[in-house]
Amino acid sequence: MGDHICPWWLAYTFDNPFRRIFHNPEKMLGSYVSKGMTVLDVGCGMGFFSIGLARLVGDMGCVLATDVQPKMLGVMQKRSEKVGVSSIIRLHRSETNNLGVDTPVDFVLAFWMVHEVPDLKLFFHQIRACLKTEGKILIVEPKFHVSSKRFQETVVLAQASGLNFCETPSIKFSRSAVFKNDSS
Repeated sequence: MGDHICPWWLAYTFDNPFRRIFHNPEKMLGSYVSKGMTVLDVGCGMGFFSIGLARLVGDMGCVLATDVQPKMLGVMQKRSEKVGVSSIIRLHRSETNNLGVDTPVDFVLAFWMVHEVPDLKLFFHQIRACLKTEGKILIVEPKFHVSSKRFQETVVLAQASGLNFCETPSIKFSRSAVFKNDSS
């Protein structure tokens, strides 16, 4: 969402089948996502997590996969078609500083992308606006790129937006936090 967005071609270095060894979407997200939910994958990239989320929500659910880069969404579309979950995933191109999602969602995943957002206050305001009451957001940032101090600043901004901290799940190579929207 900012000027320092990971180029689409670099995503191939970490968005590949070997990643499932460390970041298995179904195992990592299965305690937050269930059949029939509507979920939002912000900064979905090439669809690594969107496809796993689609399997978790099933045919009665919906995954809103959003990214600012058309190339990412194009690759994501092809991958979702190849594995048979494209009917569950709705692609959306966001703009810088405008998520552009008004569909109420049960769960939001922001994996390795929050550090690219230029205006975190606005970002969390937009996330909270589409997150249902009792809905959760999982924020995950790469340890090799985001310092502990910077991640704590992100946590503070999330809380200042009205999201309530729940837990810190252990995710390989990452700093993470789960928040809940306790009020509408």
